[in-house]
Amino acid sequence: MYLTKKSYVKNWRFEKKQHQINVSYDNEERKDIKADRIMEIVEEVMYWRKANHIHGWFVEHIQGGIDECQESHVSREDLQTLADLCDRAVEEKNAELLPPVQGFFFGSREVDDFYWEDTKETARVLKDILSEKHPEGASSPLFYYQASW
Repeated sequence: MYLTKKSYVKNWRFEKKQHQINVSYDNEERKDIKADRIMEIVEEVMYWRKANHIHGWFVEHIQGGIDECQESHVSREDLQTLADLCDRAVEEKNAELLPPVQGFFFGSREVDDFYWEDTKETARVLKDILSEKHPEGASSPLFYYQASW
């Protein structure tokens, strides 16, 4: 289960470089990657393992109940909603707000320490990424959720 952040960095103003990108591996420039052809940077913001209650929320609220391992856009507002819900579930110790779901690769449906740690970490990471500032005039990053089983 992944949440990615995609930042568009294509330089459209030819008279002025808006973004400078350098790609290296083991301190050597990657000559096979042309910086002027890079359109977006994709960051893995969060990775979950068997956090079925978080996956269930994405399937119900973002993917319209369809769980086919598709990549799905997640708005900043939806991420804030999930962060708030995670905080509330932890504060109230109310797993009914983010109920565990059943599935072949989903692990335990127990509301145990792993459940609560995943819930706390989800809230923390989401609040961190939502507070990040990007340069004025730059495109706002887009967020995507995808699970792979």
